[in-house]
Amino acid sequence: MTADPGQPAVPGELAELRRRLDVAYARVEGGLALLSHRTEETAKELDELSTRLVTLEHARWPLPAVTAVTAVGALVVAVWQALGR
Repeated sequence: MTADPGQPAVPGELAELRRRLDVAYARVEGGLALLSHRTEETAKELDELSTRLVTLEHARWPLPAVTAVTAVGALVVAVWQALGR
């Protein structure tokens, strides 16, 4: 039985492949963890923005009310000018 000169390199190559696989797996796991964290942060920011939007929508004046206030103001100014002259 003759010894194959390539045989001693096989365990070393397998160890190198395992190391590379472990490194690649760690990178993928790290990337997934980062994406998961970013997704959670984005969801939190979206909820905050949605809450702010609802608050702003409830605090705004409707357009007909603004029109009525402007008309009453214009009427008061017109009456004041007419009486003042």
